[in-house]
Amino acid sequence: MPHTQRQQVGSRGRCSSRLLPLLLLLVSLAAQPSRAAIHIPSNLTLFLILAVKRPPMITTQPESVTVFSVEDLVMSCEASGNPSPIFRWTKDGKEFDPGSDPELKVSERPGSSAFYTLSNTMDNMKQYKGKYVCYASNELGTAVSSEATLNTDALPSQQKEKKVYVKSEEGNSIVLKCNPPQSSMEPIIHWMDWSLHHILLSERVVVGKDGNLYFAHLRPEDSRDDYTCNVQYLATRTILAKEPITLTVNPSNSVLRNRRPHMMRPTGGHSSYHALRGQTLELECIVQGLPTPRVTWLRRDHEMSESRTTKDMFDRRLRFTNISESDGGEYQCIAENSQGKITHTYTVTVEAAPYWTNGPVSQLYAPGETVKLDCQADGIPSPVIRWTMNGMPLSETDKDSRRSLTESRSLILKDVNFGDTAIYQCQASNKHGTILTNTNVYVIELPPQILTEDGNTYTFTEGQKATLECETFGSPKPKVIWESDRISSLLADPRVNVLTNGVLEISNITHDDEGSYTCSVQNSNLSISAELEVLNRTVITSPPQALKVQPGNTAIFTCLSLVDPKLGSPLIQWRKNSQKLIESHSDEKYTFDGPDLIIANVEPGDEGVYTCEVITKLDMAEASSSLTLCDRPDPPALLQITEAKRRAVTLSWTPGDDHNSEVLEYVVEFEDQGSKERGWEELKRVGGNKKRASLPLWPYVSYRFRVIAINDVGKSDPSKPSEIHNTPAEAPDNNPEDVRSESTDPDTLVIAWEEMDKRNFNGPDFKYRVLWRRVVGSGPTWHTNYTMAPPVTVNDVGNFSAFEIKVQAVNEKGEGPEPDPVIGYSGEDLPLEAPMDVGVALMNSTTIRVTWAAVDRESVRGHLLGYKIYLTRIGSRGHHRGRRSREPESTVVLETGANEEKKVISDLRPYSHYALAITVFNSKGEGPPSETLSFKTEEGVPGPPMSLMLDSPSETEMTLHWTPPGQPNGILSGYLLQYQQIVESDDSPMQVETIDDPTVTHLTLKGLDRHSHYRFYLRGRTDAGDGEPIMREGATTLDGAPPANISLSVGENSVNLSWVAKKRHRNVSFQIHYLNKNDGSKWKKTEKVNSSQSFYQLQGLTPGSHYHLRFTYSNNTFWETDIETDGTRVTEVQPSFATQGWFIGFVSAIVLLLLILLILCFIKRSKGGKYSVKDKEEGPMDSEVRPMKDETFGEYSDLEEKRTASQPSLGEESKLCSEDNLDFNGSSAITTELNLDESLASQFSRPSEGPEALHGLPDNSPLNPTTISPATNGMPNAVTILD
Repeated sequence: MPHTQRQQVGSRGRCSSRLLPLLLLLVSLAAQPSRAAIHIPSNLTLFLILAVKRPPMITTQPESVTVFSVEDLVMSCEASGNPSPIFRWTKDGKEFDPGSDPELKVSERPGSSAFYTLSNTMDNMKQYKGKYVCYASNELGTAVSSEATLNTDALPSQQKEKKVYVKSEEGNSIVLKCNPPQSSMEPIIHWMDWSLHHILLSERVVVGKDGNLYFAHLRPEDSRDDYTCNVQYLATRTILAKEPITLTVNPSNSVLRNRRPHMMRPTGGHSSYHALRGQTLELECIVQGLPTPRVTWLRRDHEMSESRTTKDMFDRRLRFTNISESDGGEYQCIAENSQGKITHTYTVTVEAAPYWTNGPVSQLYAPGETVKLDCQADGIPSPVIRWTMNGMPLSETDKDSRRSLTESRSLILKDVNFGDTAIYQCQASNKHGTILTNTNVYVIELPPQILTEDGNTYTFTEGQKATLECETFGSPKPKVIWESDRISSLLADPRVNVLTNGVLEISNITHDDEGSYTCSVQNSNLSISAELEVLNRTVITSPPQALKVQPGNTAIFTCLSLVDPKLGSPLIQWRKNSQKLIESHSDEKYTFDGPDLIIANVEPGDEGVYTCEVITKLDMAEASSSLTLCDRPDPPALLQITEAKRRAVTLSWTPGDDHNSEVLEYVVEFEDQGSKERGWEELKRVGGNKKRASLPLWPYVSYRFRVIAINDVGKSDPSKPSEIHNTPAEAPDNNPEDVRSESTDPDTLVIAWEEMDKRNFNGPDFKYRVLWRRVVGSGPTWHTNYTMAPPVTVNDVGNFSAFEIKVQAVNEKGEGPEPDPVIGYSGEDLPLEAPMDVGVALMNSTTIRVTWAAVDRESVRGHLLGYKIYLTRIGSRGHHRGRRSREPESTVVLETGANEEKKVISDLRPYSHYALAITVFNSKGEGPPSETLSFKTEEGVPGPPMSLMLDSPSETEMTLHWTPPGQPNGILSGYLLQYQQIVESDDSPMQVETIDDPTVTHLTLKGLDRHSHYRFYLRGRTDAGDGEPIMREGATTLDGAPPANISLSVGENSVNLSWVAKKRHRNVSFQIHYLNKNDGSKWKKTEKVNSSQSFYQLQGLTPGSHYHLRFTYSNNTFWETDIETDGTRVTEVQPSFATQGWFIGFVSAIVLLLLILLILCFIKRSKGGKYSVKDKEEGPMDSEVRPMKDETFGEYSDLEEKRTASQPSLGEESKLCSEDNLDFNGSSAITTELNLDESLASQFSRPSEGPEALHGLPDNSPLNPTTISPATNGMPNAVTILD
């Protein structure tokens, strides 16, 4: 939608003062579109209303009314105009002056006319029945109202009635009459009981349009004595209650006979109805029958309108709302139950009162113009068109040759002048009514004006139709000329069109159309300019794709678009079948997620066409796609077996519903009725376009078939099985496969084969016929044996003897084809001989070649599978560093082929003792081993040293520590060390150090560059050469220095110190000395702090005090500073003797002694005596008391001994509370906790290589991982302050 700015007309569009005295038309002129006349602009409407004269216009039409009382007769008419119009009335086409009638009272006010009756009786009202028309006139013309009809009628009244009693049998149909009073008003019927509760309606009990209550059949519970018909008239607000009806239903003593449907209302088989366009029509179909008939409606000649038809009264009524001509035709009501059905046909004829199709338009005209007033109306039957001028028929006015009527009843006024100004009425009539419209024709001369604002900018997108406005006003109508600064001949472009209202239209615009356009009025100096801006059109780059989704799954449509940045973010609107979708919040059916529409739990109702609309401020793009529910196909049906042969049949079927997913193939399965334990098995597959399949079958099988359909979603359920089909028996078609000898034991022949499938038996009494004979010396005679299953064992046939064997299938119908014999052997035995002439040749320190002589094949006593070489390493040949190697023996077994007589063996350990033996083996096992042959491997190069550690004693020195190779592979003669600087180009020279002493395990290199990193390679050496190297990288450690740039963070009782530890620098220790300037105490110092810690917390400071800190290293101060702790300083209270440790200990001892004495007294009193414990123990006691004495006083004695033994601990506690050990700052607990942390830290920081590997390395050496100080475990140490 283009953006257009408008405002009140300025210098170009200001109304001239010449307009003020002119007689202009009323506001309705400004509301109508212009054709060849002058259009009053909307921004002049208010001016016209306030400042000019206006012709009359009927604003309130007189209304048709039915008078039931004298108070109801009121006829009024209202009209606007300037000057105020004068009213007159006509009745039935004749002049009617209500003011001259003494029975009427006239009310005249400016802009309105009304009259009402003064009579007190309804008898006088009948003389006023008729059709009334109101005329409103002023000096500009006369407006005519629509026709209003006045009728009289009596109020409906209650009739005196007798009480009605109705009796009937159960199952019969019946009608209870209502008989409402006659009236011109349409009554509303309510059937109720005495309690004013509605009678329960249903398909069996309904109310007809005539007000009667219809029962399709009666039930005993329908009996009651208060069926009351209540008649309601809305117009008079009246409800009349009829006399109650008593209905008695006699129960049937026999079984009710069902009855086919029968029409109750309307009767017969056909009825006709007439209706007028726009009215409401109801067709009813009330039927009787048992059981209650079900009613359906259909249109016989066309499709029934869903928007204008509804069903009511339990489908017994078909209601047409706002009926149209297209609803005319034949309709049918079908009522049916289990006994039959009945139909009734309705012919609906729709006619129409006149209605406008193209009415005349009120306009301003310039002198000399030709006026054409169109007046076209339609109706059934076609209406008659008549013209009047100021309420008078044209035939009664002066004849004017300039005035004429066309065949379409349009009024033509040629060469109009100021005298043609009038109000013309067009009237359309047929038998159903009359409609009338007033049209104002005003002839005037006005100067041209451009009303559209200058400098408007119009924005559109590519492909749209651009409309640039140039609204003008004047009489005669100004002619508009459009020009463009980019196109020389604008109107030559077929896409460009200038409308009669001055609007410039450019169809299918492009970016080339952008620029400035000028609108000017011909023969004047009036013009305006407009800018046209063209943006990129909105396009959908990735439209939603058609989806096929299974029910219950989630469907996701994605709609990606490209929008011009000037249009902002678009609105994405989704529609389903053109209906707007709203995001669901309760059931989460629809979710909008950016460009995605997510449809959850897809159901059949979700199928349809989904449209994505990308909507911007100016344009819209849309794309549609479909959502189809697909599912597994329904199973095929109606399986039939045809064309049966001995070994084949043809199976045909009827496909089931594919559920919107094409069937890809059908699978035919069968079930062998004689082997049901095997279940259903696949027999054949055919394409999805097939409906039959030719099936190959086995003889002597009882078949049942079924078919499964497969589509993209999955498999259908199997179809119902076919009938059973049996094939006849035949001789076997083939013999068992894989006939072989499985002999394992000596002197036996075991003949085995693969059992045949039962389906290949082809007949009853199936068995195997087994035949065998020796290959040599037995002659042509075959030995035969019959068996039901393999194997067959033949004894006493010798070891490893060759036989011809074969197996043939046999059944009642005959034998299978002649089988081909195969060679099999009797059981094998262990080989008898060992390989001879075993030899070993050394190829190098790790490789040998083993040779041997082949054994006699007869001694193998079976199939020769090959040889096994047993190779055992006994140990190393020599000594290493004074220690003899003690390694467990390890044996390797290598297998060779049957025809091999040599073998090359690699990967042996150099400088080792080995033993070797060879055996021959067959499938039964191995023969005896050959004699053991010992040999030694030559010396080889050593493996890499086991470890290499780096240590830097100074900035230019590096000490290497290593351990000898784990596999010296000979006598170690020394080491070779190579090292080089690590540089980016990787081309630094390699330096070499040779170590001839094999016992040396460390070496110090001097003169290294303190700024460089090095790469070290260390190799062991033997007489065979240099071994594999071990490599390490590292750099020297620089001399340490105390930290610089120390940061302070001061608290109340502590200060946090932090610094950056220098990499590769050796760790140094320093101390912090601090002095409290406020209390005059002496200097204090911390323990030694490591420079590698990076953090330290100085604790035990006094809040609100000034401290001087001094940092020392090697008895030299390298930094000092002053700090002030946070908080408020607390004045120290001088201790009194009451707080001294000796006094507290003394008082505690006294209190403890008093407590012990109190406990003793309590015990003595609880025992009931005042004698001593000793007397109690020595006195005579009875046997019952003695155990108590022993236990009680034993416990007391133990308690006393325990308390006595605990006395020294009290003294020890008092010592702990001495003055020297009192710590009011809680530093003792902190120290204890830190001691525990130190022990843990020492465990976590211990290197894994052992103390030898890291001996002498600095704490922060780059050769080792960063170590945490053992005293702190990575946390600052605490200082205990004893004040």
